[in-house]
Amino acid sequence: MASPGFIIGIDLGTTNSVAAYTAIDGGGDIQVLSIPQLTGPGTVEKRDILPSAVLIPGENDIPPQALQLPWNAGIHMAVGEFARNRGAEIPHRLISSAKSWLCNDMVDRNKPILPWEGPDTSDESLKLSPVAASAAVLRHIRDAWNHEIAATASGIDDTLRLEHQEILLTVPASFDAVARELTVKAAQMAGLIHVTLLEEPQAAFYAWIEADKDGWRRKVSRGDLILVCDIGGGTTDFSLIEVSENNGDLLLERIAVGNHLLVGGDNMDLSLAYAVAGQMAAKNVRLDSWQMRGLCHVCRKGKEKILSAAASEDYPVTILGRGKSLIGGTLKTQLTAEMVYNVLLEGFLPACSIDAMPEKQRKIGIREVGLAYESDPAITRHLASFLNRQTDSSGNPRLPTAVLFNGGVMKAPALRKRVLDTLTAWTQASPSHAIREISTQDFDRSVALGAVYYGLARRGAGIRIRGGLNKSYYIGVAASMPAVPGMPAPVKALCVAPFGMEEGATQAIKNREFVLMVGEQAQFDFLGSSLRPEDTAGEVIETWEDEIELITTLETTLTGDTGVMIPVTLESRATEIGTLEIWCISVNDSRQWRLEFNVREHQSA
Repeated sequence: MASPGFIIGIDLGTTNSVAAYTAIDGGGDIQVLSIPQLTGPGTVEKRDILPSAVLIPGENDIPPQALQLPWNAGIHMAVGEFARNRGAEIPHRLISSAKSWLCNDMVDRNKPILPWEGPDTSDESLKLSPVAASAAVLRHIRDAWNHEIAATASGIDDTLRLEHQEILLTVPASFDAVARELTVKAAQMAGLIHVTLLEEPQAAFYAWIEADKDGWRRKVSRGDLILVCDIGGGTTDFSLIEVSENNGDLLLERIAVGNHLLVGGDNMDLSLAYAVAGQMAAKNVRLDSWQMRGLCHVCRKGKEKILSAAASEDYPVTILGRGKSLIGGTLKTQLTAEMVYNVLLEGFLPACSIDAMPEKQRKIGIREVGLAYESDPAITRHLASFLNRQTDSSGNPRLPTAVLFNGGVMKAPALRKRVLDTLTAWTQASPSHAIREISTQDFDRSVALGAVYYGLARRGAGIRIRGGLNKSYYIGVAASMPAVPGMPAPVKALCVAPFGMEEGATQAIKNREFVLMVGEQAQFDFLGSSLRPEDTAGEVIETWEDEIELITTLETTLTGDTGVMIPVTLESRATEIGTLEIWCISVNDSRQWRLEFNVREHQSA
């Protein structure tokens, strides 16, 4: 295969996806790809943003010819703007937030389960797995690129295909190793075999550096601690980037990453839908679950319109009726600007103290399977909890000196101001020392643009943020002790990859030997923690339940004679795509076993 001619950054977002690119020998000029997509039945238009919505219509929902694309006349689904808009009318056919399902370990993410509340059907073509739905969005971007960039008068130029370029695919900083591997699998299903993963907050920071050129160095200084606050459609991500100095050069290092928080624009849309439904209920108009799903999509559009408007104005809401007379049953109301700001500010960004903790709701013994949304939607309380885990030598929280915002939700000045005011109150600083905002050029496209800049930086054409693994990772090791009736042997957590381990690095644990069961089925627990950044490779933690969490369990049979115990040492490798491999290396010969932690895929390693 010829060397790639382009660096391409893809922001596979929960709500929207964006692709940006630059020619490797083109002087570093970064552009956003205009993506052809259906905007109406049979209407194809180019947009910079591709909604991450997949619509799988039933037989009578949409005429097949209305779904045709320039590169595929026989496609049976829609991705993008039309999928999102038509899906608001037939929500049981719409797949949204597939990215959030990638990190839901309560379901089999490789089985066709979406749309989650769609009708039961034996026709598997009407449902997709979270991985396949993510692949559908990536496949649309691939085909759009090949149609727009690689097409020539005589056909597709193979050297210009997206599949053959250098691709940077972004993921939430809080994605664990399993979710990252599933993201890579989605890319592979879309034909993108060689991808590198990049954390979204870092990509947003890279976009700021690229937009400011060398000017960014005058806006930060040694000792600055910059909070990247990324509130997107499905998740909220916090990262801290520290500015230091070495021989007169500024250095950037990502020193902390928050937990995976499933709270964002989706939660806000749902909250607004309930607020509107409550107003209607007060007038004795009640909506069923089908209408509520449609109302949620309408509220999303209204929220975006109100937050982006220079002057706040109300947004008309129309809900389809469920009676025989569709027009006669149409319901109309208003989503007011006052309601939007009240729900978002007081419900999601309430003022709170630095020692506030997320509220825990009463646990119900049985609950529905679905996305594991945060029980407390107050993002400011989650932010307080995150900063309380980052302490200085005196045990006090390390508070940021500046904030870089990202994500479509943060377009609204009032929302950014609430976060800044809350942080400033925590510092107890004078107004002249208020925490400052680092200006963002584009809340929607920054991640894709920054991913391209990172690709250039990897080639020596830019500054890099030192980062590495976003958590400390462990493997469960059974304790060696006499058997006790009624008590299983305790499992210790062995650190195999410390926080901050750089991509491409290898960490060998050679000072300790372990025994590995081969030839019969055995269980391997893979653990992680964002609360123990100081643990080193080879360190064993005996009591870990409160600070280390189980990520996944693999049950597999490693090759070898049945039931044989092999003395091994362990070695971890942080791959270039941002995932983690753990190798068990025989002490007595050259045999090696790789452990792959793919949820519910029982494969021999």
